[in-house]
Amino acid sequence: MVKETAYYDTLGVKPNCTADELKKAYRKLALKYHPDKNPNEGEKFKQISQAYETLADEAKRKLYDQGGEQAIKEGTGGGGGGGFHSPMDIFDMFFGGGGMRGAHQREKRGKDLIHQISVTLEELYNGSVRKLSLQKNIICDKCEGRGGKEGCVNKCKTCKGSGMYTRIQQLGIGIVQQIKQVCPECRGQGEIIDEKDKCKKCEAKKVMRERKVLEVHIDKGMSDGQKITFSGEGDQEPGLQPGDIIIVLDEQEHEVFKRSQINLLMQMKLELVESLCGFHKAVHSLDNRDLVISTLPGEIIRDGDVKCILNEGMPTYKNPFEKGKLLVQFVVVFPDSIDPDCIPQLEKILPDRPEYLIPDDADTCTLIPLDPEKLRQQRQQSMYSEEDEEGMYGRPEGVQCQSH
Repeated sequence: MVKETAYYDTLGVKPNCTADELKKAYRKLALKYHPDKNPNEGEKFKQISQAYETLADEAKRKLYDQGGEQAIKEGTGGGGGGGFHSPMDIFDMFFGGGGMRGAHQREKRGKDLIHQISVTLEELYNGSVRKLSLQKNIICDKCEGRGGKEGCVNKCKTCKGSGMYTRIQQLGIGIVQQIKQVCPECRGQGEIIDEKDKCKKCEAKKVMRERKVLEVHIDKGMSDGQKITFSGEGDQEPGLQPGDIIIVLDEQEHEVFKRSQINLLMQMKLELVESLCGFHKAVHSLDNRDLVISTLPGEIIRDGDVKCILNEGMPTYKNPFEKGKLLVQFVVVFPDSIDPDCIPQLEKILPDRPEYLIPDDADTCTLIPLDPEKLRQQRQQSMYSEEDEEGMYGRPEGVQCQSH
């Protein structure tokens, strides 16, 4: 009489089930709870595999029917499941080489095709749809990628289907060199097709060129360098899963705005009278709106000051109603000169000029404009003259050893 039925219950079979019923139950449950399909059911998969590993062995099943799991442990020296190491081991053995996991590992893909497209800041702000036309390989529909008539494609006997041929060249007595080269018989194809059996449409190339037009949807808030992937749209090749077409966005420089993540930066020039007395200016936004900005009465804008406007920056990717800030950096343009007759009026308006005590014996100097290019040339000339003086007077001679 069966004392313990936990392993049978795990597999959903009766204790008197046949080996075929046991195998059928395991196959169904193992595929259902495999970690590749159900990542959260690893423990369940382990229990299923352990139950089948025990019951599939006639001796272990008899031992389990007599004394349950404890009898299995004692009968195998406390090994915990009779030599059971990994649930993947029994799965691989049952399904023949890895099952779902092995299928993923054996799956080969073609190369991905990468294209870069230039996008404006307006497109990244408002979103856009661009059409991209490109050429790609597709499997010939007439020969279905065989290159010739069905049954007429034979593996090359010279290279054994590898497409490469190893030639041995003797360089001297007992010295040989192996040279790997393209098989001359099949020309690297690995297959031999009679001329009369070759596909006329693809000329035995197995693939053909096709023009493909892709619609690239640029979402609001996307950034420079972001990738848009078209899965399985790459070149087709017999025996390979097509790769992907990857579109890389290349943001072009804008004449007014500069992007910093979700914020926008811009510079605004102000005349001195605007920085001191206030201003009203309009900023044309990336979505064709005019934003009027102004200062409060009495507010002074200094050169280099930065102000911000909320919710007028870049839209957040995948949440376009949430926007960053528009940062405005002010550049105050000072006049080259002022009419001397206006100075008394300015002195009445502006804060009092500070007074400085000047000694009676002080020298009077005149300020003149500085030419940066002329200053750079003077520094170079001074540097060269110092090097010449060191060579003539102060440069140490090299130490030489005396010869005896």
